[in-house]
Amino acid sequence: MIRTLSYKTKQFFVVLIKLCIVVGAFYFMYHKLTNNYELELSEFVVFLHKNDFFSIENGLFLIFLTIINWFFEIVKWRYLVSSVTSISFKNASEQSLGALTASLLTPNRIGEYGAKAIYYQKPFRTKIMLLNLIGNMLQMSATIIFGVIGLLFFVNQYSLELDVVKLSFFFLIVILIFALLFYALRKIRFKIKGFSLKKIREFVRAMSSDVKIKAFIFSVIRYMIFSFQFYFLLQIFDVNITYVSAMMVITTMYLLSSVIPSIFIFDVVIKGSVAVYLFSMLGVNDLTVLCVVTLMWVLNFVIPSVFGSYYVLNFNLPKVEDTL
Repeated sequence: MIRTLSYKTKQFFVVLIKLCIVVGAFYFMYHKLTNNYELELSEFVVFLHKNDFFSIENGLFLIFLTIINWFFEIVKWRYLVSSVTSISFKNASEQSLGALTASLLTPNRIGEYGAKAIYYQKPFRTKIMLLNLIGNMLQMSATIIFGVIGLLFFVNQYSLELDVVKLSFFFLIVILIFALLFYALRKIRFKIKGFSLKKIREFVRAMSSDVKIKAFIFSVIRYMIFSFQFYFLLQIFDVNITYVSAMMVITTMYLLSSVIPSIFIFDVVIKGSVAVYLFSMLGVNDLTVLCVVTLMWVLNFVIPSVFGSYYVLNFNLPKVEDTL
């Protein structure tokens, strides 16, 4: 049916879809800020004014951290795509920010895969989705590594009582599930978007080690930046806590919240609940923690999504002769 439509009709539908994505993203961001059952918007604004959050120095430094955070995400994406085709920093920016806006409403940002792939011609799209998967896995690896270290120190520092029997039983089930899954995948011809696991492994192995190493380093740098940004916000709100103690909780929070599936727009709610529980052990009040988590969401996702909406609205399908 799509092929039978006229050029103008196709253009109309493309514009309509872009408008729906942007309007939907803005609506959900507005809805989240004004209908947060954990934190009223008026209470949030009053708290910020009371703690002199809107000072020029604080604002500029926080925006700087946000820019640096996304700068390394864009550079990471450019390095990953370079293993398939050439890409400029401008193109990488457009794809990263545009995909963020387009994926805002999808569970676990799964829409990001299709959003980035649509910038490319069909021969590239499956590889682009795999590269996006690799990039996300590298970022998750950084979260897990720092998170496990932080969790171990956190448990040791605060002598948390863990049910060893239940914990062991849980890990046993996880190991059995992975073992059965691995066995099943070896017995069946499992494919992801037309690519067998063997081809996926070959694709990853064919990537330059330099690209993979640099992409992981960029993931670690990003993690360190937004973790420090969280700590800096705590300092703005006069939370008397050392950097080491704060990082134990922050890394643990990101680890626990990352393993909970969610619609991305509600990610701030999950992080808020986990953060409130963890920081309560350090004596930090709930309102401060919820305000910090909300600000992190606004700084690192809402603001970039606003810029990403510009790229969504100006998006054009790639021409046949283009690689980008």
